[in-house]
Amino acid sequence: MVEDITGGGAGKADVTAIVSSLQAIVRGEVPSAGNASAEVTAAASGNASAAQVFLDEFQYSVLEQSLQEGHQVLYVDVAIRKDCQLKAVRAYMVFDLLERSGEVVKSFPSVQDIEQEKFDYGFSLYYITQKDASEIQKMILNLSEIDAVTAVALDQESLRQMGQDSVAATAEAPAPAPVQEAAPVAANASPAAPLHPKEENGKAAPARAGGAPSPSRTIRVDIERLDVLMNLFSELLIDRVRLEQLASEVQNGDLTETVEHMGRVSGDLQNIVMKLRMVPVDTVFNRFPRMIRDLAKSLDKKVDLIVTGADTELDRTVIDEIGDPLVHLLRNAVDHGIESIADRIAAGKPETGTVQLRAFHSGNHVFIEIEEDGKGIYPKNVLASAVKKGVITQEQAGTMTDDEAYQLLFAPGFSTAEVISDVSGRGVGLDVVKSKISSLGGNVTIYSTPGKGTNFSVQLPLTLSIIAAMLVRLGSEKYAIPLSSIVETGIVKQSQIRTIHGNRMLEFRGSHIPLVSLSKIFSIPDYDESTEEETEIVVVRKGERLVALAVQDFIGQNEIVIKNLGKYLPDVQGISGATILGDGQVALIIDPNAFIK
Repeated sequence: MVEDITGGGAGKADVTAIVSSLQAIVRGEVPSAGNASAEVTAAASGNASAAQVFLDEFQYSVLEQSLQEGHQVLYVDVAIRKDCQLKAVRAYMVFDLLERSGEVVKSFPSVQDIEQEKFDYGFSLYYITQKDASEIQKMILNLSEIDAVTAVALDQESLRQMGQDSVAATAEAPAPAPVQEAAPVAANASPAAPLHPKEENGKAAPARAGGAPSPSRTIRVDIERLDVLMNLFSELLIDRVRLEQLASEVQNGDLTETVEHMGRVSGDLQNIVMKLRMVPVDTVFNRFPRMIRDLAKSLDKKVDLIVTGADTELDRTVIDEIGDPLVHLLRNAVDHGIESIADRIAAGKPETGTVQLRAFHSGNHVFIEIEEDGKGIYPKNVLASAVKKGVITQEQAGTMTDDEAYQLLFAPGFSTAEVISDVSGRGVGLDVVKSKISSLGGNVTIYSTPGKGTNFSVQLPLTLSIIAAMLVRLGSEKYAIPLSSIVETGIVKQSQIRTIHGNRMLEFRGSHIPLVSLSKIFSIPDYDESTEEETEIVVVRKGERLVALAVQDFIGQNEIVIKNLGKYLPDVQGISGATILGDGQVALIIDPNAFIK
């Protein structure tokens, strides 16, 4: 047919023999090697099912559209060895192998029946891929305990013919004797094999012959139910910590073993609950291409947005809050970062700028990076603009490093734009980004090379519901400090504490950092570190800035559940929430960001 079209013909050919052979394969028969073009013989296996893999309209349209788009549509028939002990496992291995290179559209028996081993030693399926039939056949045969594999590539004509037969067979299913009418397929095809005895008993055959789709493996759940599930698991986590404390006090072997097993099970349950709350960042990323396209057009620039890692997952709470900061960073990259077409050509760059939006996991955090190949950030220009706007003095500018100059971009009211427009110049944007990401427990870092481009890296926690924290004691009260903010802990003597301009400072790693007394801030009545010779400190970080928090004792590290303080309590500076400990005591969660300005 291809050669006929190439020669200027209409491309018509007699495909009756091919269709007959394919229909025979669908019924469970295998074409003989001697006359594969016309003759079909019964399947060698007496247990092979002869029921046809019927397609509904949706499945047929998917296959037809795939052919039109240049994909390969294969009909694959797999026979597993009779001595195989775990045939469902072998079938899973086949499906897993196929799904790496394409998509299984329809299978017989259904996937659910195959998983429950409700099938004989063979199954058939329709498969979409870019690989050819021989390659797929070799891949499956490389698996152990596979007896035989038949893979046939379908074209539009054969698929249309098989689709019509599926519709006809479905319509004739309620008829008294459909088998006798459907037996003769074509003049040059052998009679169809009789139905398997299992189908005559009327159990599963009618439903399968009707082509009923396999049940969906996904369900929709209201987000409020997931929140309730998280709250219930939070209570379970609190009880688990309480049981661990009791087991350590009682020193009973059986109780300790049971509690350890409960800890492992609840840990697995915690992972599942956390995964249920995870949402791909694609839900946020998918609105950016059009925004970048419209913005580039309004600025008379050419910009390509490249998105990678859109399948990276974040907690739903973080997803709901991260959209606006990313909008600010992307608009900033296109407006401030990417040069005009004339400037890019003069600098020897392609006239089309590139903005890369990346998301990836690293430990217990997710990083979202926005990188562009524009003009970069010149620290001298930033410092000059900051001095001009009164953000810093000339003396301060002379002692600042490049990284400190980059941090000035997040100062409220600061902008390097010379002309105020709808996009930039008003000094509102990056300071909002900084505050929003800080409230989520994350931070923003800037990497820039003048003349080559800038990278804004946003670090975010995976979840805001359950965090690892350091528990500390202040008098009779307990507090929790998030581990993600802690740099290190230590003990200092009173002689090491200095007073500079009325502020208590502490020498730390070659520099001086502020020392904050939590007992004075929270008015702890039964503790005052000034009366002790040595003081325990917790050094916390916000961006590049450090501060030391004075505490009385370290209790230890623990996983805690964050609880909101509620609407009845006013906002308390330095407190982000509360948690319930294993002994039932409430511990307030300290917000380290509140102590660093």
